[in-house]
Amino acid sequence: MAVNLPPHYHDADARYKKAKTAEDKLVALREMWVLLPKHKASEKVQVVLKCKISELNDQIEQESSGPKKAAPGTFKFSKQGAGQVVLLGPPNAGKSTLLSKLTKASPTIAPYPFTTREPIPGMMDFEDVRVQLIDLPPITPDAYEPFVTDLTRSADAAVLFLDLADDDGPAATQATLDRLKAAKRMLVPELPDDDDPTVYYLRTILVATKRDDEAADIRLEMAQDWIGSRFPPHIISAESGTGLLELRKAIFDSLKVLRIYTKQPGKPADMAAPFTCPIGSTVSEFAGCVHNDLEETVKSARVWGSAAFDGQTVGRDHILQEKDIVELHV
Repeated sequence: MAVNLPPHYHDADARYKKAKTAEDKLVALREMWVLLPKHKASEKVQVVLKCKISELNDQIEQESSGPKKAAPGTFKFSKQGAGQVVLLGPPNAGKSTLLSKLTKASPTIAPYPFTTREPIPGMMDFEDVRVQLIDLPPITPDAYEPFVTDLTRSADAAVLFLDLADDDGPAATQATLDRLKAAKRMLVPELPDDDDPTVYYLRTILVATKRDDEAADIRLEMAQDWIGSRFPPHIISAESGTGLLELRKAIFDSLKVLRIYTKQPGKPADMAAPFTCPIGSTVSEFAGCVHNDLEETVKSARVWGSAAFDGQTVGRDHILQEKDIVELHV
């Protein structure tokens, strides 16, 4: 299905390209957002526009707040594996310890706050796929690294931490949420149908750490009023390994992707390295995940799994399911 952009959209796009200031660019982008038809065919354009609007908002806010001390570095991480997940929380909540348990990364771990000063990446294995985790510096009302704003924009999901060994754990986690909200980063269990492109929502799961603390049960019970139904907690102990297997699955599930295996005609399916694509993807959209050119050229596919029978020939618009085996035909 074509996007079918209206003429006024192209006019606004031309003004955006000619604009000299961030403010003028933002005005044009917001007009493009309003004019853009909202349907499945325009989802990629929607994502691009929201990212551009978010970046310009951040730029304008930083410029309006006056000169700032230069950041020690700019951090960008190319996405790897099935998706990119950032670890967010207050000091000493167990982020670095969890990263070391789920990946082969070796962050500095110490019993004092702010040992993590820069983002630290690691690759988490889950069954036959890998997920990129990035441990970010702790967030408090007074401590917030500017690069966190950029890295949360590029992430696919987040893990928010609640420390069950700290009486002030809920308050510290709420402070993390509030500080991110001030940066227009909203951590939510599910993405809302919000038409405001200036606010960036990030699908988030809550991890309650240090389950083996002697007062953890009491603190968890006290935290229930704060947690409510917002974030059902995944209760773990990184030290003993309790809950880590279930957490791996929860992190993968938060990405909302499918594992799809490919097959060449006359050959066995490649079951070792699945492709991942968003839940609800069609054959043509999956073909685009394999190679950009294939999305337009694929004509049909044979599918084992969600098809009516194994090896059934389906069209470009057939919706794929988790662990389908697909043989593309162009």
